[in-house]
Formats: sequence, structure tokens, C-alpha cells
Amino acid sequence: MLVGERMSRRPITVRHDVGIDEALKVMRDHKVRRLPVVDGQDELVGIVSEKDLLLASPSPATSLSIYEVHYLLSHMKVSEVMTEEVITVTEYTPLEKAACIMIDNKIGGLPVMRDGKMVGIITETDLFKMFVELLGAREPGVRITMLVPEQPGELAYITSEIASMGGNIVALGTFLGEDPTNRLVTIKVAGVGPEKLAATMEAIGMELVDVRSS
Repeated sequence: MLVGERMSRRPITVRHDVGIDEALKVMRDHKVRRLPVVDGQDELVGIVSEKDLLLASPSPATSLSIYEVHYLLSHMKVSEVMTEEVITVTEYTPLEKAACIMIDNKIGGLPVMRDGKMVGIITETDLFKMFVELLGAREPGVRITMLVPEQPGELAYITSEIASMGGNIVALGTFLGEDPTNRLVTIKVAGVGPEKLAATMEAIGMELVDVRSS
């Protein structure tokens, strides 16, 4: 799946010359935690997070009264606290690569560009939604997690056994196991009870980690 399929289109933006109080209001009104910053020609010139705005303070603040601090803060512009070197992706960036970029750079969102123009934004919230879908969190069924040997054909073997029981796999995810010899596999199955599913998986040699109806 690519970024363009999951990004938020028409992202909420803020002008570089607005005050930080106004930018915070925009975030709260639209329930977002970061804003791409644009100039007068709607060109992307930075990005600002809620944390950037909340932590903003004039450098001599410690020697000022609370009223003077509030006055100075009210006159600070987004351009003074935004990040100018913005990391971006395109619509054709794989979602997993976008996730790696966010993790590696400790950021929560990436503007999406097309021919130098911003056409969307992909955020950690979008990725969390994908994770919920990947594991079938909103689908009814039996959720079973197993340690599966890292060998060709193991997943095909498991899924064929589930099909032979009349089970319908609604979600399947694989994760790193305890060591390179195995994988942690989580499958959600509809149409089979937890006892029968667990017994069948154990019978074919899988090490069960967790089984529950959800």
C-alpha cells in the first residue's frame, strides 16, 4: 500500500507569519497536532508541531514578569519556531517506508509532495489506523498468536489447515520472533471456535502464545 492511498488530502496549513496563539487555536479547532507552514504563495516552507508551539518562549523570559512573557509570546510568529528543513514523501512512497522515516527521524507526520506542491500529509494516526486494520481489531473472530518456524511453506500450511476447518482468515500479521529461527504470527479467524483452532494449531506443531475471542 502506498502513501497516496492513506494520506489526508487537503491538509490544514498555517501561514508562516501568523502568531503562535493563532496556530495553536487552528490545531485545537481541527484536532491536529502538527501543521505544514506555507508562505504567501502557498509554498511549503516549514512544519510546526503542537509541542513546538507549547514550548516556545523568548530567550530572556526568566528575567521578565509573567505579563511581559505573555506579551512577547503573543507577538511570536510561527516562522520563529517552525522546522524549516521539512522531510517529505511522495504519493508513491510505500507506507512502511514512510513509517521507517518517521521512526528514524522521531517525527509524527510527513507532508506529501507532487511536482513541488503539497498534496497531502501522512501522520502517525494514519499508520495506527492501518495497524488496527492489519490485525482486524474491529472484526469479530478468534485471535491466535503463535511462534512459527522461519521456513518456506509454513504460512501456507497453517492457512490450509484453517481453511480445511471452515475458518475464514480476516486478518494476518507477521512480526519478529524470539530469534531468527521463528516468526510471531497473529491470525484472526472467523467461523471456528477458540478451542478447536488452538488444538489444531498445536497438533501441527505450532507454539501458542495467546488465544482469545474478540
